[in-house]
Amino acid sequence: MIDGILDLAWWQLILVALVFTHITIVAVTVYLHRCQAHRALDLNPVLAHFFRFWLWLTTGMVTSEWVGIHRRHHARCETPEDPHSPQVLGLSKVLWEGAELYRTAADQPELVQRYAHGTPDDWIERKLYTRWNFIGIVVMLAIDVVLFGVLGVALWAVQMIWIPFFAAGVINGIGHYWGYRNFESPDAATNISPWGILIGGEELHNNHHAFPSSAKLSSRWWEFDIGWMYIRVFEILGLARVRRVARKPQLDMAKGAVDMETVKAVVVHRMHVLANYAREVIKPVTDDEFCHSEVACRRMARQARRLLVREESSLDASSRQRLQSILERSQVLAKVHRSRQQLKQVWERTASSQEALLSALQQWCREAESSGIKALEEFARNLRSYRPAVG
Repeated sequence: MIDGILDLAWWQLILVALVFTHITIVAVTVYLHRCQAHRALDLNPVLAHFFRFWLWLTTGMVTSEWVGIHRRHHARCETPEDPHSPQVLGLSKVLWEGAELYRTAADQPELVQRYAHGTPDDWIERKLYTRWNFIGIVVMLAIDVVLFGVLGVALWAVQMIWIPFFAAGVINGIGHYWGYRNFESPDAATNISPWGILIGGEELHNNHHAFPSSAKLSSRWWEFDIGWMYIRVFEILGLARVRRVARKPQLDMAKGAVDMETVKAVVVHRMHVLANYAREVIKPVTDDEFCHSEVACRRMARQARRLLVREESSLDASSRQRLQSILERSQVLAKVHRSRQQLKQVWERTASSQEALLSALQQWCREAESSGIKALEEFARNLRSYRPAVG
């Protein structure tokens, strides 16, 4: 019994640990996150129940609690009401005590009840998975010991700490503190890595916060979302149906005027519009304003770009002061920054009529095209060709 029924070598046990934790990762990202919390896809009932059962065994997490806490995170992101914001609580707190923060939030029944609507509430959920959630991990311990002997205890320990550390700690902590950003979502979410391996694509956290209801988390061609790969496999097998995926605006270069299609595309795809503005306007203009042959100047240009693309409300006092200094130093960058703010105001006119939105966007394009800034003029001309994505 010391070696267990299977009597595996140490390297075989490591492979088993990787497989078991990977199944748990897929269950969290595909079932809990994308399916249950954001309704980005539907899963076959058999597959969905397998994921519920596996999570009961390997984490003891309750679907309604996880979904409620995650939805609360999106609704109150980076505020004192966010269950796990490193911007509020500090990175160390969230990274190392993420599981405790999850449990604190789960112990608030009013939070779960308010945000967890639509999660499973059948007999087995009420009588077993929720009521006796801790029994599952005990059963998993027994299975590991029987199959793998004494080393099964180590395997079980790895299973128990994997999600609390990587999901509750790394993603909720580092994923809101350090990394790169493709989109200026109204929070501090970052992409930790372009290769979503450790936690099934959840490392692409900025992409997710920009498009929460998208079943696909990757956005750039070099980003890899393993969770999306599994979803596509499940879809081919008839086990999943994708409901929503973030799409880029289409370009129709034959369009020569700003019309209602342009307005709709700009409003619907505003995250992509701002990302394109940062890439096509802010980057070349800052490179021109600062020298790009010396290391020190390149560093200054990068710092200026970071400040110019961020929402001012998310900048601390020191960053705002540096931004103000940059704008005072360069009239061109001040104009580019002001133009970006004015473009945002187009879709922030929530109470405006369609005609008013159209007039505002037409006015913005006219001013941009007469700005005397080549990159801004070209961006405005390209904006006329925007159409909403189809499908």
